[in-house]
Amino acid sequence: MALFEIRNLTFTYPEAKTPALQEVNVAIEQGEFIVICGKSGCGKTTLLRHFKTALTPYGTRSGEIRFLGDALEQVSVRTQASEIGYVLQSPDNQIVTDKVWHELAFGLESLGYSNADIRIRVAEMASYFGIQDWFYKNVSELSGGQKQLLNLASIMAMHPDMLILDEPTSQLDPIAASDFLETVKKINRDLGTT
Repeated sequence: MALFEIRNLTFTYPEAKTPALQEVNVAIEQGEFIVICGKSGCGKTTLLRHFKTALTPYGTRSGEIRFLGDALEQVSVRTQASEIGYVLQSPDNQIVTDKVWHELAFGLESLGYSNADIRIRVAEMASYFGIQDWFYKNVSELSGGQKQLLNLASIMAMHPDMLILDEPTSQLDPIAASDFLETVKKINRDLGTT
């Protein structure tokens, strides 16, 4: 069974003359590493936002999206939050707290994990991503690359089955972008995250 399956997805924004997505069909298997490429405005972000109901854009949609065999609309918001990680294009748009360690813990706290589990997962992710040296820093002190790495670590603390990244390197310099992509490959290779 595919992790995600999209069948005949067509989506049109309100008052648009043509669909942003038309008859999209794709199956994504557990552990795959997939890159979606295309010119600006071709519908990449629109497609990715359909992978979580909370992010789905407003408009007219037909077709179906299934997560582990279930219609995505029937998958609880909690399950989607914990199992489908999403990193936005702009790091500042995803950060919601003041300190690095608060940011790492935020998603887990929101999902109701115990303090002991939160501490363990936060420590694991800080170590895995090599960010333990900025653990107590204010997020406002971080560079763009550090913020994007923090966003990734915060999502990975929830141990999602799938990680969706919407142009996560577009606002990073070439070195930071290369480092970030190496980290994403490492997550796929080491943890099997799709």
